[in-house]
Amino acid sequence: MTDAYSDLMAFQRETEALGQVAGRLGWDQETVMPRGATQQRSEEMAAMESVLHARRSDPRVGDWLAEIDDTALGEVERAQMRHIRRSFDRTSRMPAKLASELARVMSVAQGVWAEARAKDDFQAFAPTLKEVLALKREEGAALSDGGDVYNALLDDYEPGATAESLDAMFGALRPRLVALREKVLGAEAPAGLSGSFDEGAQMRLARHIAKTFGYDMSRGRVDKAVHPFSSGSGTDVRITTRTAEDDPFNCLYSTIHEVGHASYEQNVDPAYLLTPLGQGVSMGVHESQSRIYENQLGRSEAFTHWLFGQMGEAFGDIGITSPDGFYRAVNNVRNGYIRTEADEVQYNLHVLLRYDLERALIARDLEVDDLEAAWNERFEADFGYKVDRASNGVLQDVHWSVGLFGYFPTYTLGNVYAGCLNEALRQARPNLDAELAAGDLSGATGWLRDNVQVHGGRYRPREVIGQATGAEPTEEPLLSYLEAKFMQLYGLRAA
Repeated sequence: MTDAYSDLMAFQRETEALGQVAGRLGWDQETVMPRGATQQRSEEMAAMESVLHARRSDPRVGDWLAEIDDTALGEVERAQMRHIRRSFDRTSRMPAKLASELARVMSVAQGVWAEARAKDDFQAFAPTLKEVLALKREEGAALSDGGDVYNALLDDYEPGATAESLDAMFGALRPRLVALREKVLGAEAPAGLSGSFDEGAQMRLARHIAKTFGYDMSRGRVDKAVHPFSSGSGTDVRITTRTAEDDPFNCLYSTIHEVGHASYEQNVDPAYLLTPLGQGVSMGVHESQSRIYENQLGRSEAFTHWLFGQMGEAFGDIGITSPDGFYRAVNNVRNGYIRTEADEVQYNLHVLLRYDLERALIARDLEVDDLEAAWNERFEADFGYKVDRASNGVLQDVHWSVGLFGYFPTYTLGNVYAGCLNEALRQARPNLDAELAAGDLSGATGWLRDNVQVHGGRYRPREVIGQATGAEPTEEPLLSYLEAKFMQLYGLRAA
């Protein structure tokens, strides 16, 4: 390797390490930080972002990049250069003052959102959201260089994706999802769980399930947060979940979901540690891992039969007496407000609502003062009933408070990728259901590790999925899976 490449990678390693420290500050704020520390933490986050911005846009990075001849590098090293060039280009367009101000405001905004959500008071959050939105519009304008502002923000989470390409995919999803939803909700609903479920027992079972799915607790931990998330990469990857005494599924399936994210990070090739390749390549691919863990594996008939026994051991009488009844309860399609608790049939309709609203906000076709009414109107049109309170509507997600505009569509894109991966996984492992019924996830998670996770950021997002499945990703496998599963589960016939 050239001296320039070696110098650049040594510099980049320190930048990646500092980025992990910044992430740990965020994890701490969500889990154990004293409530009174919010203002100080915002200043700490702003200071850290200033340091990171300065390093990512350091003129020496540009000099090293100009000196390096990519044709003299191997394939992995060229992939490293692709990521560093992209980061340098985007960071150089972003004013340092704006980057620091965004970090400061979003740290404060997160606390304001949490309090407003607890009080069901959108107006208490609206002034702060206006501040965040103004900064994100400014950021998008700087990054787009005269192009589409929303696409510039989307590119942060799904490189290469555009709103135009997503519109075509989402347009194909919506009518079939709506039609399936109407059929299923017209059928008889299954019986649900009954009783009170000790929150300590929920956490013990959640940790057991996390390890069953391959989460390495020697390099991770499970804590509680208002909004479950995964944080970190490499040898320190942490997850959070949440509990409710009347709903253990919230805890267990949030845990499985976050384990999908965390396993991706834990299983990246160790040779890529603290380099640009040492983490998931995009949020869409990341979400494909969390969703296939949670849904195609975790909500499968075979796995839920195993989980039924685990529930009995943990809680005793759960109000359901058979594995088949438990499978139906896990996959119950019912009216609800919360995206993270939504069933597979309706989940993407929640995402598409947010995607359309945030595009309108960035484009100035919608302003914050009108956001709650727009949300409520769209929700009633899509789901057929009114939002009852702000915490079940516009305040339910943390994303906009921390500036994650462009993030929401990656949830549905991840579901599409998961559908493609599930089809390929079942072809590769014809005895998968027998393994799942025995509580053995090693075959499934091992296939995902070897075909997706180990690569980290080595390939572009769609390349990762295409190589794993042998086909260009489309929405058809997801739709076929959902229609087959829920038509059978609810005893419905095709028209």
